Amino acid sequence: MRSLRLALPKGRLSDEAIAYLQEKGIVAKDFRFDERRLIYQTSQLEILMVRARDVGQYVESQAADLGIVGEDMLQEYGFDVFVALCLPFGYCRLSVAHKKDDKSWLNLPTIRVATKYPKLASRYFFERGLYVQIYELYGSVELAPHTGLCDIIVDLVSTGQTLKAHGLQEEETILHSSARLIINPTSFFFQREAIRSLLDALNSS
Repeated sequence: MRSLRLALPKGRLSDEAIAYLQEKGIVAKDFRFDERRLIYQTSQLEILMVRARDVGQYVESQAADLGIVGEDMLQEYGFDVFVALCLPFGYCRLSVAHKKDDKSWLNLPTIRVATKYPKLASRYFFERGLYVQIYELYGSVELAPHTGLCDIIVDLVSTGQTLKAHGLQEEETILHSSARLIINPTSFFFQREAIRSLLDALNSS
């Protein structure tokens, strides 16, 4: 039987995930990422490096048995997976932000919103009785208010320094997020012993 296949999101969250797996003795201390590689084999895991928004799809489709992904992605896409563990890293928040000291958007009949999270943003503003036009972006959302594309943005915030660097400020928090371990239901059935062993290791003090 092949090793358990784990999908990780490229970027900061994967670095934090590997550090945590090393701490728990699941991945060797000398493990290192190579930007050119997308697949890694360790003693216990085959690790796939994918885009953050693709982790849930890989696990849902059983292309990966497990994945580590932010709660924000699970809320946005609603993947059909087991959420097995809340992990102690990847802390951030999904927030509404606008140009510093400019709240003129509050008086607009329709607010233009740029975001990578159209479903979460739409639901948030709908529940508050505000009319919005959503622009779904995949790149640097912070640029959008300064070009006239939108009035405000909805984006992930960690320290807030990126917003400040682009002359933006937070208005409200929509969602607090951290990392989750997700499992494909079929994989859990057929590889129960290996997955339980991994979960026991992650739950160890």
